[in-house]
Amino acid sequence: MIKAKKTLMVGALALAAVMTFSGCTSRNDDAGSTAGSGDGDSKIKVAFVPKLQGIPYFEAMNAGGKQAAEELGIEWLYQGPTTADAAAQADIVRSFIQQGVDALIVAPNDPDSMAPLLKEAADKGIKVATADTDAPNSVREVFVNQASVEGIGQALTDSIMTAMGGKGKYAIVSCGETAANLNAWIDVQKKYTAEKYPEAEIVDVVYAGEDQAAATSMATDLMNANPDLTGLVGECTSSAPGVAQAVKDAGKIGTVFTDGLGTPQSMAPYLKDGSSSASILWDVQALGYLTAWTGLQLAEGNAFEATNNVSADLPAVEFDSATKVLLLGPALEITKDNVDTFDY
Repeated sequence: MIKAKKTLMVGALALAAVMTFSGCTSRNDDAGSTAGSGDGDSKIKVAFVPKLQGIPYFEAMNAGGKQAAEELGIEWLYQGPTTADAAAQADIVRSFIQQGVDALIVAPNDPDSMAPLLKEAADKGIKVATADTDAPNSVREVFVNQASVEGIGQALTDSIMTAMGGKGKYAIVSCGETAANLNAWIDVQKKYTAEKYPEAEIVDVVYAGEDQAAATSMATDLMNANPDLTGLVGECTSSAPGVAQAVKDAGKIGTVFTDGLGTPQSMAPYLKDGSSSASILWDVQALGYLTAWTGLQLAEGNAFEATNNVSADLPAVEFDSATKVLLLGPALEITKDNVDTFDY
């Protein structure tokens, strides 16, 4: 399934394998028939609605979902809003409900406003789940989680603190203000920074939406407002390159350090010129594969085991029955030394 070029270890983080992705967003009508149902309209339909369509991160998830569809014999439907807008995302969800898909999986921009729509889908017999971003106060049957909240938050903190020498002031440029996963990671960063790095301080958290240019502008403003700032964290795949670009534009490489959650190819130039120290991520395509597999299990009424053999490359995906969370695995760290081993 997932073709890895190289497996790397960074500290206590086991690096996951990453594949090449394609940006196709149409129905996968050419999926095989090794599992699920037969051909054409008889196939189980699994729909995934990302926060935002067209950015490398979610297109990589789409590539993983498409591969799963080919191997599992399901129909993978992928559509998201062209801006990170909760109302536009809700319209797409309503469309999939009207189509009567078998499983509907969403990465909600606004978990609270998405909850009633997930209930509407469930009331019509559609199996509902979340992936990448949770809606914990909804009727979702499972959340496909990319890595543990603590693992991501601590890895981001350790990375920026290593670059900053374990002390100093830094700020966070996040994306959606209501995104549950981003806010959970930020909570960990605040607590972990205070406990492990008493000489460090998070001075501000700002929100740029899923807009790289806005992230660059906000990071520039943060540096201007805080002349003694020595660190910036980009909390999502658009703000990570955004904050690095701001440092580069300001001529502060080596003075202000950055890290964040960026896809490898978007971060490669910044890692190589030193405007970013590291990117913390996970195997995004494997997350897409796991999302599609999860939809099939829900549609067929299969129970999740404590440890699930999803594929040869995902042989031990853990499920927490108390929280109804499937955990992809540990986070990975991308640096200038390994970024060229990743293809997306």
